Amino acid sequence: MTTAHNRPDTDALTSTAQPRQLIVTVYGLYARMDGGWLSVASIIDLLGDLGVDSAAVRSSISRLKRRGVLQAERRDAAGYALSAEGLAILREGDQRIFRRERASVGDGWLLAVFSVPENERSKRHLLRSRLGRLGFGTAAPGVWIAPAHLRDTTIETLRGLGLDGYADLFRADHLAFGNVREKVRQWWDLDELEALYATFLTEHTPALRRWNGYRGVPDGHTAFVDYVRLLTDWRHLPYLDPGLPEELLPEGWHGIRAADLFFTLRERLEKAAREFVEHTVRAQHERSR
Repeated sequence: MTTAHNRPDTDALTSTAQPRQLIVTVYGLYARMDGGWLSVASIIDLLGDLGVDSAAVRSSISRLKRRGVLQAERRDAAGYALSAEGLAILREGDQRIFRRERASVGDGWLLAVFSVPENERSKRHLLRSRLGRLGFGTAAPGVWIAPAHLRDTTIETLRGLGLDGYADLFRADHLAFGNVREKVRQWWDLDELEALYATFLTEHTPALRRWNGYRGVPDGHTAFVDYVRLLTDWRHLPYLDPGLPEELLPEGWHGIRAADLFFTLRERLEKAAREFVEHTVRAQHERSR
């Protein structure tokens, strides 16, 4: 049995993640193994382990329900299931969040060129915001650019939103004029990205050091806490950095180290964290019978 004295110390850990973000992470990691459903009691137990009180959990669940991500569903107990929209969001996220490879310059680029009538301004705003969320940079007014590997995701997203009639997608190569490395700095805000990666490294390097110095089977509770916090802070970064080619990025790019940290900790913690959640959910189910 693992005891407190041989468990990595998490007392000093802090997390700026909101309860709603933590709930989405927990659902994304663990609810899909049970048809996308968790009992309210299990959610409260798991979020309690992350330092969130029950009132904040209930309030956040209500918000996610209003946004159409969760829907109330009673099985043996009161609970919430992922909606079709929620499942689609998580499936899309899987492709981005857990993608390790970066593009190379030889892969080429994806250009999105769009024109939206003035009387459909809301569609223009939606198109811009969704391209931004997919990780596109702005090459010129009405011309957005991304690594070519985002082709399928972009086509699926624009079709799903009914925006495919307003845009054309092109596969492109940079042939001449200007330095592409310098252009990338204009198309994406690399300074902001670098700062976000630096914050991620500051927040989670202590966990990496603790686990590197830990011997034996990972303690499930601590693995769960560290992994959920890690993934919650990580999952928005691949949308801001669409896997830009390393050769076009600044020397010593923090994003490379941040990805190494994320995938190293994921490999170390994922199994123990999942077993802890399965035990917690089973125990809560037994108590409610």
